[in-house]
Amino acid sequence: MGRKITGMQIQKHNKQRVNIYLDGEFAFGLARILTAWLKTGQELSKEKIAQLLAEDEREAAFQKAVKFLSYRDRTEAEIHAHLVNYGASENIISEIVVRLKQNGLIDDNRFASTWVENRTAFRPRGRQALTYELKQKGIALHTIDKALEDIDEDELAYRAAQKHQNKISADNWLDFRKKLYAHLARRGFSYEIIATTVQKVWSERHNTSIPDHETQFEEVDE
Repeated sequence: MGRKITGMQIQKHNKQRVNIYLDGEFAFGLARILTAWLKTGQELSKEKIAQLLAEDEREAAFQKAVKFLSYRDRTEAEIHAHLVNYGASENIISEIVVRLKQNGLIDDNRFASTWVENRTAFRPRGRQALTYELKQKGIALHTIDKALEDIDEDELAYRAAQKHQNKISADNWLDFRKKLYAHLARRGFSYEIIATTVQKVWSERHNTSIPDHETQFEEVDE
């Protein structure tokens, strides 16, 4: 035997949810979108109630994911971790991820490309550093490789060095080399690229070449 809907009331603190009253008593809350076909006097079977509650769980988790995305773009792995923390089941998470992909709300290829573009424009980094950052976001290696296939590490290292060199007061080649090397190493550039870049920036800065006996570039501690 079913239970009769005796009242439906929009929640005071969340206008997108509705309190459902069955047989004169509060029974549960539902996402407002799920109540479109419900009306006072309607009888709900146990099966229908269970279906509504399951759909509400999915909708609540979906809205949680959408809110999480409202602050900035997210990766599939970030969405998954957020919903696990929220308490959603793996089945529901899988459904939500598919739904978000279909609506263009998550796209790891887009995320990786945008991440690389932003880093390139504002905080140049080497391939190693960018790969590490994207792995931390849960991006697959093949997606990372695709996002990085067109970057010019020599150009990025030069731009990073140009931005940082004015913060270095050293007029001594060895001191200058050590400080700029440490900065570029932290940005994930390789030894070979750093060596060429530091010598180039020093030569431009002082309008002179480096003496042959000082061009030997050894790795320095940070």
